[in-house]
Amino acid sequence: MTDRPRDPAAEPFFDVLIVGAGLSGIGAAWHLQRGCPGKTWAILEARAALGGTWDLFRYPGVRSDSDMYTLGYAFQPWTEGKAIADGPSIRRYIAQTARANGIDRHIRYGHKVVGAHWSSEDACWRVEAEHDGVRTRLRARFLYMCSGYYSYDEAYRPRFDGEEDFGGRIVQPQFWPADLDYRGRRVVVVGSGATAVTLVPAMAQDAAHVTMLQRSPTYIVSRPSEYGFAQRLRRWLPARAAYALTRWRVIVESMLLYRVARTRPELAKRKIVEMARHQLGPGYDVDTHFTPDYKPWDQRVCVVPDGDLFRAIRTGRASVATDRIQRFTPEGLLLASGRILPADVVVLATGLKVKLLGGIAITVDGRPFQPNAAMSYKGMMLSGLPNCVMTFGYTNASWTLKADLTASWVVRLLRHMDRKGQQVAVVHREPGVQPEPFLSFTSGYVQRASADLPQQGSRKPWQVYQNYLQDMLTIRYGRIADGVLRFGRKGAMP
Repeated sequence: MTDRPRDPAAEPFFDVLIVGAGLSGIGAAWHLQRGCPGKTWAILEARAALGGTWDLFRYPGVRSDSDMYTLGYAFQPWTEGKAIADGPSIRRYIAQTARANGIDRHIRYGHKVVGAHWSSEDACWRVEAEHDGVRTRLRARFLYMCSGYYSYDEAYRPRFDGEEDFGGRIVQPQFWPADLDYRGRRVVVVGSGATAVTLVPAMAQDAAHVTMLQRSPTYIVSRPSEYGFAQRLRRWLPARAAYALTRWRVIVESMLLYRVARTRPELAKRKIVEMARHQLGPGYDVDTHFTPDYKPWDQRVCVVPDGDLFRAIRTGRASVATDRIQRFTPEGLLLASGRILPADVVVLATGLKVKLLGGIAITVDGRPFQPNAAMSYKGMMLSGLPNCVMTFGYTNASWTLKADLTASWVVRLLRHMDRKGQQVAVVHREPGVQPEPFLSFTSGYVQRASADLPQQGSRKPWQVYQNYLQDMLTIRYGRIADGVLRFGRKGAMP
């Protein structure tokens, strides 16, 4: 890796640098160029293509388990028929949005951001990016992190005894090998989250048999891949009006269902389990394989479009084993119960590795910044980190809903600073605000990362809501100058 000379005058300067050209980054750019047309900006994308998650994941059947009426942008109607869409369709939608709005011209591909250094003296970020083996530097007044919440380079990968003895192939969904031929082979998918329940029915179409091996059950619900009411609205109304009404109906319905699940968890649990029992038919051991021991939404509820997972199980092309791996054998997996699962291919759908702020090395006036020592402000800024906003979506709804609110707030913030002649915005932890976990999920990937995540606070504006309407009131309509967010000019930290 070579290093270009450090001549600040030669470093490109932008009002805003967006990190990441995925769903969030393209949406952020749309809001920025519409709301702040005089600002200079660019998107730095580490990969060679836009799309983020939807360009990275190429495993069989890859899809979203959020509907596209809320995962899609509020400003760009989703016009395809399927509400639960596949990865290529989502990637195409993001690319079309970027191209239609001229955003693609602002993307610098192959720029992996590795460092960001704030100077209070200059009220400016110096951003370091690796590009074609050269470390380049750019400067920006404002840093907008749309890099997601997990590592693209590393997934959670548990190790098992006897892996070296296994005569088949072990793969991870995040790094799906293009040369993998599983036709007519016996496949075991280890895991029971969104990736696993997607892989099993997709692979079962061509494999000899697919077994989903889970340590414990997950809540899984079937939803139609196409929404009849959305199709009817498209026949009666202009496309944008139909999309907006569909979007709001889905938002309200989802919030009501979530509220019922959290206030009456036993009722919600019983209904979800009954739906699985209805899908699988009499005699299936739903109690063992589809009845979790936690409350709905303590972990994310998985969605299977048109019940495809249940159908694969009913037809005998797939099955579920609830057990633990004791070790690999030459022929497959030896389970703790003593059962042997024969396998030619083992897919470790064991989860993501959380990485906040893209894993970038950040300093503030020469001091390393540690996200886990910070407190989250409205789920968008971190205490002690000036002129920097991060996008972090919902765990109980579509990521884009929160991303859209965050982008509109960034525009309001920048316009407020321009009106007041301010160059710096920062929040500091307040005395008396008790720290709480950033996420209340009990999912494995969250628990493994708990020591690395920031905290939220016990009261506003430090709380991270999982409620779109509540966030809308707070973020879209709340005051920018709320007494907690501090403003200043270059020369000193406010």
